[in-house]
Formats: sequence, C-alpha cells, structure tokens
Amino acid sequence: MLMDHEVSTIAHVIQLAIAPVFLLTGIGSLLSVMANRLARIIDRSRVVENRWYLMNERERADAGLEFANLSRRAGFTSWAINFGALSALLVCALIAALFLDALLGSNLRWVVGALFVLSMMALSSGIVFFLREVHAATHTLRIGPPSAIGGGKRCAFPPYVG
Repeated sequence: MLMDHEVSTIAHVIQLAIAPVFLLTGIGSLLSVMANRLARIIDRSRVVENRWYLMNERERADAGLEFANLSRRAGFTSWAINFGALSALLVCALIAALFLDALLGSNLRWVVGALFVLSMMALSSGIVFFLREVHAATHTLRIGPPSAIGGGKRCAFPPYVG
C-alpha cells in the first residue's frame, strides 16, 4: 500500500505532466494541419497528372513547372511533419521521464530538461519547414488569367476547380 507521501508525490507528477500533455495536444493539431496541406498537394498533383494527356505542349511545360513546385512543397511538408512527430515523441518521453523520476526516486531533471529543449528544437524546425512550404505555395500563386501575371511566368496549369 502506498503511503500518503508517495501518493502526493505521484499526484504532483501528474500535475507536472499536464503542461506537456497540453503541448502534445497543440503539436497534434499542428500535425493535422500539416497533413491536410500534404493531402492537398497530393490531390493537386493527381489533378494535373490526370489531365496530362489532354494538354498541348505549352500546357505540359506549365504542368512540368507545377509538378516541380508541388514536389518541392511536398518535401517541405514532409519534413515539417517529421519534425512535428519527433517533437511529439520527445514530449511523450519527457512525460515518461517525469513518472520514472517520481517512481524510482532518481534525479532525472537533466534528462527532463534535455527532452524539453530537444522537443522545442524539433517543433521549431517543423514550423520553419511549414513556413517554407507556405512561402513556396504563395510565391507561385496565380490569381486571374495568365496574361495578368506578366505572360504567365509563375503559371500553374490547370487552374484548380473544386
């Protein structure tokens, strides 16, 4: 049977673990947004791919540029997801370390601190890649007919419908 002191220690650890759990929830939400962006990139590439044989040479050249842009964006998004998932795993390890520290009576404060710092670095890296993808998406954005954008230099064929 646990003594009152041990029960209060575990209760304190649970209180300490609540903040990382909220952090984990936020990371999960970010991962959901990133996964949705990746799904949109894949959907867009499939639309262009399915229309490939209906295109003339000029449209295929534009589609080739769009494929290159979509591939680049997918890479950025993949790295963002990887770093976000790594951050979530590190937060989980941090929570486990908090409980191990309490249950074993060891002094794992350096481990807990290191896990938190590493988690924040991974999360920051994921957000940087996410921002790079958003920048790549908006840099090649085309609104309006190709003639309105200086001869279609930043053209993305065909316009997205749906």
